[in-house]
Amino acid sequence: MKILVTGGLGFIGSHTVVELQNQGFDVLIVDDLSNTSLSVLDGISNITGKIPAFEKLDLRDKTKVQAFFNRHHDITGVIHFAASKAVGESVGNPLLYYENNLSTLIYILQELEKKEEASFIFSSSCTVYGQAEKMPITEDAPVQTAMSPYGNTKQIGEEIILDTAKVTNINAILLRYFNPIGAHPSGEIGELPLGVPQNLVPFITQTGMGIRTELSVFGHDYPTPDGTCIRDYIHVVDLAKAHVIALQRLLNKKNLEKVEVFNLGTGTGSSVLEVIYSFEKGSGKKLPYKLVPRREGDVIEAFANTDKANNVLGWKAESTLDEAMASAWAWEQKVRK
Repeated sequence: MKILVTGGLGFIGSHTVVELQNQGFDVLIVDDLSNTSLSVLDGISNITGKIPAFEKLDLRDKTKVQAFFNRHHDITGVIHFAASKAVGESVGNPLLYYENNLSTLIYILQELEKKEEASFIFSSSCTVYGQAEKMPITEDAPVQTAMSPYGNTKQIGEEIILDTAKVTNINAILLRYFNPIGAHPSGEIGELPLGVPQNLVPFITQTGMGIRTELSVFGHDYPTPDGTCIRDYIHVVDLAKAHVIALQRLLNKKNLEKVEVFNLGTGTGSSVLEVIYSFEKGSGKKLPYKLVPRREGDVIEAFANTDKANNVLGWKAESTLDEAMASAWAWEQKVRK
């Protein structure tokens, strides 16, 4: 079966391609290389022994998307990662996020609705819950007013998929991630943002390497045990495996609804300072950081109730925070050699 993975050379996408190929799927990657590099293909092939098919494509170009699907009419499933994903950047440049994250989704769905049937996995986010009223967060928690344009694009994206699935032969699973971190244990692929990292862990590892002089901890007066934000940090390999399980669920017609929703996390919240301490413990390095004011768009805490993913999807996160941080540090050291 040919599976299209959009954004397949990105952080989560590349790890998912590895897991798909390990399960025998024929993978076709589309990526515009705006936040990654072609070298990731080598990492994937070094792990799996197979180079996935790749096309460079800007999915914002509707004509090119149509031509692409005309060439690849045998695509049976799509895992859609391609999107801009930094909360802070989205606040400063909302139109970029609305264009990147919504037009691309619409153009892909327009092609899939032409098929007799199609399976669609959507890379969503716990940001759709905003600042949830109860912890841990279940899939039934109300979708709150988005705290950033990025979060809003995920909410709108989910609504687009729900409305489309009602009137087409598309079946979909919305996977609401919490905070993916870490790297493949082989050291062949990992998180490698272009420019200044927008996420916590690569900023930590780059600071550990001396590339960044100091880490800024945004907010130290939150109503949490140590005053810093709390998140659910999940190893990217665990997350990647969930995508394969979700895809197989659709392909085997095990889904109970046209559109299903699952939270993907560990079920445990860790504060920013706890993540720093985990890095220091695993690396043996003291990390230079400073406490600075809160950042717009950040919620106080978010961690998952994983019962539905565990019991219905049949998936469970395996790795600990320390293991994920150790893999991220090993990857950073390898990249900088």
